[in-house]
Amino acid sequence: MKCVCDKEYKKIDVKDIEFLKSICGEERVYLGNEISEDFSHDELGGVSNMPDVVVDALSTEEVSKIMKYAYENNIPVVPRGSGTGLVGASVPLEGGIMINLTKMNKILEIDKENLTLTVEPGVLLMEIGKYVEENDLFYPPDPGEKSATIGGNISTNAGGMRAVKYGVTRDYVRGLEVVLPNGEVLNIGGKVVKNSSGYSIKDLIVGSEGTLGIVTKAILRLLPLPKKSVSLLIPFKDIDTAIEMVPKIIKSKAVPTAIEFMQKEVILSAEEYLGKKFPDNSCDAYLLLTFDGNTKEQVENDYSTVADLCLAEGGIDAYIIDTDERKESVWSARGAFLEAIKASTTEMDECDVVVPRNRVAEFIKYTHDLEKEFNIRIPSFGHAGDGNLHVYICRDELSEADWNKKLKQLFERMYKKSNELRGLVSGEHGIGYAKKQYMFNQYGEAYMNVMKGIKKVFDSKNILNPGKVCQ
Repeated sequence: MKCVCDKEYKKIDVKDIEFLKSICGEERVYLGNEISEDFSHDELGGVSNMPDVVVDALSTEEVSKIMKYAYENNIPVVPRGSGTGLVGASVPLEGGIMINLTKMNKILEIDKENLTLTVEPGVLLMEIGKYVEENDLFYPPDPGEKSATIGGNISTNAGGMRAVKYGVTRDYVRGLEVVLPNGEVLNIGGKVVKNSSGYSIKDLIVGSEGTLGIVTKAILRLLPLPKKSVSLLIPFKDIDTAIEMVPKIIKSKAVPTAIEFMQKEVILSAEEYLGKKFPDNSCDAYLLLTFDGNTKEQVENDYSTVADLCLAEGGIDAYIIDTDERKESVWSARGAFLEAIKASTTEMDECDVVVPRNRVAEFIKYTHDLEKEFNIRIPSFGHAGDGNLHVYICRDELSEADWNKKLKQLFERMYKKSNELRGLVSGEHGIGYAKKQYMFNQYGEAYMNVMKGIKKVFDSKNILNPGKVCQ
């Protein structure tokens, strides 16, 4: 048996396996060598452990029965989507049962009158985007990993590039069906636009990283599809000049859909990774902006206002990205940044901080100072419009001992700096296992006790995704 928080967990035995097979059938229960190594980790790497058994769930009823049994028998359970997370949130630290939700992947209803989409948790983000656009509608949240499941997006309150104008996943979840740790099924919210009916349990579930309940159905808010979209690529001589433009852009009457920052090093990595050229790689830093609206005149007026502002304040040029070919060239590179950095090094880890928009340049400059001090590569990019930075520490040729030592020191320094700038530990990737201690240090005992109290109310036996977030 393994022990977490003074709770002893039951070791999976033959009786437990027979129960799971009675619920899901023999063909959807996996043991030993039948379990793919992929289920032991997410995209973070470094943190891994194999589940004792993996079950492919197909319905809320199956999830409910499994959770009820696990609760009665003190068996840890971890819900799993595509495994694209970066904080170890879906790693089965205590073994036990892993419920794979990727086969609960039906789009159940599109309601054009109420502008909602009802889906199961295993539907992929890319599938949602394509489906609603075919119906002249729009689901705004736009995390970089389009192969993530909507259940995973809800669990981490994923943000993405369009957050500066449209907000994050939480803003588009109207209702949820959730299986609680004891197997009870809770229906929260619905298609209503307003809701002042007691505590917002829905907003507790969103962002809880599978520690409070398992989402088995979601009602998502949609918007009418914008008719016109144009991107603007603006090179700058250095990152300070580029980032200092962001508050000025936000203050202008033209509100971009997205404001991304990127540096030459990351662009070159993406070019090598994809085998194709970016429109321009001659400058040290770039802002990539998108504008959308319902008329060509509105969009042109917005991007012209921002282009003129940037050119007057140090922008070197302004490339209008308005054809399908140009959009594909720019946005495919932006979408490949993470994979390109990963391919350029032997191992990496990420600091997913968020700081006030007017402190972004200061934080990025600080990472450059750390690069020199520690003699280590720290490329970065991110959502300048909402202050969410993706800073990557690359191992390259460091020995394991040096890597572990420098990584620990760098994280401590960067999260301390974030705190000094009135930022937070995570902007959109969550806490999971990897970032727990940094959140503890930032929030303090009183705040963490509230979080632990919420966890205890939902899951008094601590069987659902144990060891994550506040545990």
